[in-house]
Amino acid sequence: MYPRYDHMDGWGDGRWIAMTIFMVVLIGLVTVLVVWLVRTTGGQDRGASSAMAAAEQVLAERFARGEIDEEEFTRRRALLRAGPGK
Repeated sequence: MYPRYDHMDGWGDGRWIAMTIFMVVLIGLVTVLVVWLVRTTGGQDRGASSAMAAAEQVLAERFARGEIDEEEFTRRRALLRAGPGK
């Protein structure tokens, strides 16, 4: 009376292949998104370290020009390396 499909609904055996490909693509997209987020938010630390290097460079130039003495240079460099609020 009713046709017998044996659990096949038109996709046949290809349905599991399509679902597998979709899951691999989805997992790949999520992975790419996570890596992108980590790299973009991690850039703040690199900016802080480059700013510190620039500050030390200016301090070294002032010492080389004779604007500050060795004691002042050493003290200010130690403050820079200690970080803010320390």
